[in-house]
Amino acid sequence: MAIIEFYNQRLEGLKKEKVQLSKKKSALAWLRLGAIFGIFVFFYLLWNVGVIYAIIGLIIFLILFVRLVFIDLNTQHAIAHLNQLIAINEEEIQNLAGDFYSRPDGASHASKDHPYINDLDIFGRASLFQYVNRTTSEPAELLLANHLMDGVPFEKIVERQQAVIELSGDIIWLQDLQANGRKGPIQIKTIARLEKWLQQPPTFSKFKPWSWLRYLLPAIILAIVAGYIFNFIGSTIFYSGLLVFAIIAYQINKYVAPLHEQLSNVTGEFQVFEKNIIKIEQRNFKSELLQTLANSVRKDSERAGKNLNLLKKILSRLDLRYNMVLSAPLNLLLLWNLQQALDLEKWKEENKVRVKIWLEALKHFEVLGSLAVLHFNHPDWAFPNVLDNYFSISGNEIGHPLIPPGKRVNNDISIPDDEHLMLVTGSNMAGKSTYLRSIGVNIVLAFAGAPVCAKNFSVSYVKLMSSMRITDNLEESTSTFYAELKKLKSIIESVNAGEKVFILLDEILRGTNSLDRHTGSRALIHQLIDKKAAAIIATHDLELATDSEAYSTHLLNYHFDVQVSDDQLFFDYKLKPGICNSLNASLLMKQIGIQM
Repeated sequence: MAIIEFYNQRLEGLKKEKVQLSKKKSALAWLRLGAIFGIFVFFYLLWNVGVIYAIIGLIIFLILFVRLVFIDLNTQHAIAHLNQLIAINEEEIQNLAGDFYSRPDGASHASKDHPYINDLDIFGRASLFQYVNRTTSEPAELLLANHLMDGVPFEKIVERQQAVIELSGDIIWLQDLQANGRKGPIQIKTIARLEKWLQQPPTFSKFKPWSWLRYLLPAIILAIVAGYIFNFIGSTIFYSGLLVFAIIAYQINKYVAPLHEQLSNVTGEFQVFEKNIIKIEQRNFKSELLQTLANSVRKDSERAGKNLNLLKKILSRLDLRYNMVLSAPLNLLLLWNLQQALDLEKWKEENKVRVKIWLEALKHFEVLGSLAVLHFNHPDWAFPNVLDNYFSISGNEIGHPLIPPGKRVNNDISIPDDEHLMLVTGSNMAGKSTYLRSIGVNIVLAFAGAPVCAKNFSVSYVKLMSSMRITDNLEESTSTFYAELKKLKSIIESVNAGEKVFILLDEILRGTNSLDRHTGSRALIHQLIDKKAAAIIATHDLELATDSEAYSTHLLNYHFDVQVSDDQLFFDYKLKPGICNSLNASLLMKQIGIQM
């Protein structure tokens, strides 16, 4: 509740600030109009006093007008930033209420052959990615998706947890980072174009004389123009000079055009890049990972923000070649395109290695920021203890992160070693599948360096695999049963290869007859026990929990049950020790009209 109050109070403050800025913007509009009026009035009044006074008055009012324009632009940028912050806080309030379905769902990152993402709802509508993601750039989104699919290296988990804890302590700073990013999201195709340009050899600077011709040639044409204005040279020399320099400018533009096409329309994205890099540079961090990332953008006393600002200015100046009014005189008199192309190539030579490091740092900050928001929103969630041994898992009050707290029922888990396999029996709809998904999703969060929905949680660093939600594939002419066999085959291959796996299985071999299903399930359980493969298996088949004396000591039997009163079913969704002895299928069939 305190978290929602924080967002509500922040939202109220942001809206009040926007009202004040809107009033300021209206006042600036009237002041600009007054400045324009003043230019004409004072110029007219002072003209009779003296031309000098009129010119001085004109200059003063022009300076005032330009100043007001810049103040207005800054006010507009501030309002745009506030609009993003307001949207962010409104979304966080909706997310805490369980409505996060309008956010990007990451469905494009899903793979049908992945060991667990489809079973655990990692991507798509109402997915873990949709709930956790706060990234704004495509590279950061991809990095977060990869962390949810593959985890991070074991040795990186603790330092990521420390970074997440530190960042969650300044949610306002994180929101500013996010708001900046939303104004001009950095796209993968933009980075690809930038990297292609960085790898290309220089077009102009390889011709060394350009280093002094860039100054000499404009000096010549400006001298010719000045000489013509003050009658030092004739019209023949003047027009001939203009023609020669027009040809030079045209030839230069033929080489500048393809260079500019590679980098056109990226100024907005680089403005976002620059602002967020500066925010990182200006902040002092305590955790080792954040210090390393921050130092990578200010290495050797060279600040990335300063260099990115320079690149942004060069690209903005080069964009003037699209302005038909300014382009012709600038290129004729100053060889404008040449100047910007040479500056670009100089920038590239000095920063082509660094820029990749800056992009890498920013996307890591975005991903860590997403996990930090998750921690801020759920301060009661625990940071897990990820172990290097194989195998153990334990935890208390474990819940599914995507189920709202008011509806969530938490449960415990304890598998002490790889000598034991957990078997969960129970009636229909009692909570077996949700329990498996709760364990699986929290393991995914743990291996990404995030907090987990639990009071405490400890798990070995393993390869997570599952077979829970099986569907047929008409395109591949694959039946449900064969699709499940394909998943089980990949699991068995990993087990036989000696990989450190943790397996979640829900209703094995459901696509075949009951005898084959029992025989196959029993054989698979024995094989997993023989190979010391860690697993949780949920099943309706009660005989699997009792039919083998040789393996009974290796089974940890738990169950979910149902209470029946007056032909009504009551579920408490609580995991209990032992084998289930209450089933509900007959009652459910009776309720839909099947005569039992």
